[in-house]
Amino acid sequence: MHSSAFGSEQGRTSPVIVMEQLIINLLILDILAWSFGLFGIAGTLIPFLRYDDWWIRGFDYPRVQLVFIMLTAIGLLLVESYFFDADDWVLTGIIGAALVYQVAKILPYTPIWNHQVKTTAADYEHGYFVSLLMSNVLQKNERSDLLIERIRAKDPDLILTLETNQRWQNELDAELIQDYPHTIKVPKENRYGMHLYSRLELRNETVNYHVSDDLPSIYVEVKLPNDGPWIKLYGVHPSVPSPTEEDSSTERDGELAVVGRLVEEAGSDRTIVAGDLNDVAWSHSTRLFQRLSGLLDPRRGRGFFATFHADYWFARWPLDHVFHSKDFTLRSLERLDTIQSDHFPVYVELAFDPARSGEQEELKKEDGDRETADRTTELAKNGEKDTLLVDSGTDAES
Repeated sequence: MHSSAFGSEQGRTSPVIVMEQLIINLLILDILAWSFGLFGIAGTLIPFLRYDDWWIRGFDYPRVQLVFIMLTAIGLLLVESYFFDADDWVLTGIIGAALVYQVAKILPYTPIWNHQVKTTAADYEHGYFVSLLMSNVLQKNERSDLLIERIRAKDPDLILTLETNQRWQNELDAELIQDYPHTIKVPKENRYGMHLYSRLELRNETVNYHVSDDLPSIYVEVKLPNDGPWIKLYGVHPSVPSPTEEDSSTERDGELAVVGRLVEEAGSDRTIVAGDLNDVAWSHSTRLFQRLSGLLDPRRGRGFFATFHADYWFARWPLDHVFHSKDFTLRSLERLDTIQSDHFPVYVELAFDPARSGEQEELKKEDGDRETADRTTELAKNGEKDTLLVDSGTDAES
């Protein structure tokens, strides 16, 4: 009798328990949806602030991640849509607008977009190819053998290494110098060392310190094979805005502005710029560099080719770049397997084909670009921290 009464009481109360659990679950979903949604909205709005603080400029990077965060927020909101109130509808609308904006920023770097750089024609006969393998090795990384493996597998004409110190130089020299006798060596212990190894003839080798005495970049002219023309190569590795290094992006932005102006003044034909820019392709500073230099990005229309961080697939951005002038077409672009660095190596092969220059369109300069670049460069050289000078042009918002 007692057991039956207990069972009857349990049966009467179970719907209440179920309802309470449902309410708790919906509350958790609501908290998650609002948290993800507000974070996505904040991450979209923060880059509009015209300040160079590292944490503001850092939100230029994770646009792809923010897209997935906001899609998750909308999905969670739809799950509980039966219980929507006015606040939920407003939040969903704002998330949707932010999502559209972020997608518009990254869409040109997806395969559904038109290629900015044409693929080398199958019947290209001139033989003026040049291949480059670029790798930020992570200075403390001791697996130079893995980089050597990648080099042997791809057999590039040029090898550009970043974060290479004297130890790395010794190990690379022992393996490469016979096949790559032409070199520029700038070993440093501050994670900004740089080395170029080339099997092609070099001239006018120059090491520059554009904005800081401890941040080298290189300029050199390279003779293309098969008695091809001389081309200009810039190797760059500006500082990273972060709480442990530079607390603002001014130094990085100034370096990019300097190189962009140098390319512009030298004439943007027969030019390649390569390096770890510590910046993403869709940021204001990189797009300003592209507009100034007139150089093309072979990733546009092909994919992100995210190179950093090699250890975390969910926090990975395209920081290692190769830009080139309109008189090159693309034969190959690859992100290579890990060498136990925090960056993946990049391999690119280009064909010098000036006859196709007219088929490829660069980003157009905007009013105020040169003034913005010169002012940013001045601030960087003076070690000043100031607001970003993005006062004009359609690209000023990010």
